[in-house]
Amino acid sequence: MIHDALDGGGVAALEAHLPDVVCLSHLRWQFVFQRPQHLMTRFARDHRVFFVEEPRFEDQEDHLHVSEVDGGVRVVVPVLASWRAEHPAHVMAIQRALLSQFVDGERLESYVLWYYTPMALPFTRHLAPRAIVYDCMDELSGFAGAPREIKELERELLERADLVTTGGRSLYEAKRTLHHNVHAFPSSVDAAHFAAARAGAADAEPLDQAAIPRPRIGFAGVIDERMDVPLLARLAEQHPDWHIVLLGPVAKIDPATLPRLPNVHYLGMKSYRALPAYMAGWDVGILPFAHNEATRFISPTKTPEYLAAGLPVVATSIRDVVDPYGKCGLARIADGVDAFADAIQVSLGEGRCARLAEIDELLGRGSWDHTASRMRDLMLRALMARGEGAVRLSAAQEQP
Repeated sequence: MIHDALDGGGVAALEAHLPDVVCLSHLRWQFVFQRPQHLMTRFARDHRVFFVEEPRFEDQEDHLHVSEVDGGVRVVVPVLASWRAEHPAHVMAIQRALLSQFVDGERLESYVLWYYTPMALPFTRHLAPRAIVYDCMDELSGFAGAPREIKELERELLERADLVTTGGRSLYEAKRTLHHNVHAFPSSVDAAHFAAARAGAADAEPLDQAAIPRPRIGFAGVIDERMDVPLLARLAEQHPDWHIVLLGPVAKIDPATLPRLPNVHYLGMKSYRALPAYMAGWDVGILPFAHNEATRFISPTKTPEYLAAGLPVVATSIRDVVDPYGKCGLARIADGVDAFADAIQVSLGEGRCARLAEIDELLGRGSWDHTASRMRDLMLRALMARGEGAVRLSAAQEQP
């Protein structure tokens, strides 16, 4: 991969001294398994990877809790005394001190800082990485409860970054004029993992789903302000014979606002490994997202995962679902409860595993392995450009 992608004599030096990756994330490793976990797990095959989470507050002394997870990623969590939660300046200062001690203790001399959140800048701007990457997977300023300073910190991060990548095409369009080296990497998929669901529900169907009647209309993901809750409620009310299965944690919204009907089933968060077993027992996969600031630039990972599982897909008109999935006829796009219900009805008539050849051809161009390889390649190029002179990118990589 490195030999194929990088030019000149810097290749051997990089092979011998690959940089460590210090990833700064607003998402916890044990939360929903998504973009950061997919990428960092793959990077850890060749690099030491440290995944730094936001702090936890507990009744104990300040320290870093470090653990190794499957795949070799080391998860680093600042655990701070509970009283500090009321003193944001203390929190930043302690995070900075703890991270500095960690960098020294691990002898991190050649490393890349890989940011998922601009909010990590105040406790990391003193560090001296060999390169800085900003993987902008979401427009965090549009989310509920976003800190007031996040836009200003993102401007600073864009100035400092050597490479900017985005989690979807629409987000790329929004960021491309703000930095000289921006690349779009929409949601990818581990197709083989989800293809296990194509055979349909079998004896191994999860116990908490097995008794739910058919047809089953499924959603997997975080249930938060991006969900069109009124659409979901009216859909369940108007079609009591359909059973809506929701997998995932409830975050940043009051659970009491969610519809509580006999045909709406909240099964909670499931491991990434278990998702195909649940999807095998669904008849349609849905993406019932609202149109608001939090969904303006999203590129839902579940779109390719549903397709890989052999499910018909029905989604509201989220830009990164409309193009490419709606345009090529692999997802039905519908807004409003009547249109959404009609699209589900047509999908139920279509059945599972339709148009698999087209689906596999499209998904074959967007595997997480391929995406991680390309992003890693760009990271190493950025590192060489900073330290050893500019490395010219090919036209194909300039416009992914």
